Amino acid sequence: MKKFKNAFVITASLAAMLMLSSCSGNEKTENNGQNTEITSETAVQEETAPTETIGEDGVKLSGDSSDFVLLSEAVPDAILEIRYYSTYNFVGERIDGYEEPLAFLTKEAAAALKEVSDELAPKGYRLKIYDAYRPQKAVTHFMNWALDAQDTKMKEYFYPELEKDVLFPQGYIMEHSGHSRGSTIDLTLFDMKTEKEVDMGGTFDYFGELSHPDYTDITEEQYANRMILRDAMMNHGFKPLAEEWWHFTLENEPYPDTYFTFPVNSDSLSENSDTQK
Repeated sequence: MKKFKNAFVITASLAAMLMLSSCSGNEKTENNGQNTEITSETAVQEETAPTETIGEDGVKLSGDSSDFVLLSEAVPDAILEIRYYSTYNFVGERIDGYEEPLAFLTKEAAAALKEVSDELAPKGYRLKIYDAYRPQKAVTHFMNWALDAQDTKMKEYFYPELEKDVLFPQGYIMEHSGHSRGSTIDLTLFDMKTEKEVDMGGTFDYFGELSHPDYTDITEEQYANRMILRDAMMNHGFKPLAEEWWHFTLENEPYPDTYFTFPVNSDSLSENSDTQK
């Protein structure tokens, strides 16, 4: 879902073909005459891999949640609005793998985020979380959605300037996401005085230049608000993404090459809690 600077550009007519070949033969298609769906080894292994495995595309997969914590416990002041558990997102339905409206992060990322929260609280802000750890199953859901050219029900809200068939080739939808490594967070600021989200001049998950942190065709106040969030996150070890004002990754993330597969539900971390008691 993230747009990278080095994202490849291909013609729309070849998009589907390249989507299937980009995973080195890892993905297959099933065509019922209406839709083409990706089914990958990562999707099959998601909830059954207790230890690290290697997918056919060479990506490390793990179902081990032992280094993850519940964000609401690690950062108790944070406000959660888990968009992929709801239907208000660019797909328009609850996303696979989000079984409860919870947010997980690695212990290291959660500790750094607590420092961000502590810095901003005296200034009258709380952190509002849209997404944190994202299971590989959810990323596969995004890819399958991108293949369905007929499903554009959320276009006017999240990608009005783009045709859906460019989302994958331009890098907005990817076969793997940094969120699945457990140390990436999507968030905004909540103003305790106004009891509203801070105006960032654009909505979360909007696909387009408006979402670039340094986009200047917004008000000075909106731009300043983006910088308040950006500066606080960078002060505590998070690096921003050039295309999304809400997206940050712990610079020294503990699992830079591992993509986790366990679902977002309370059972995923319950064994950790029992062990720590």
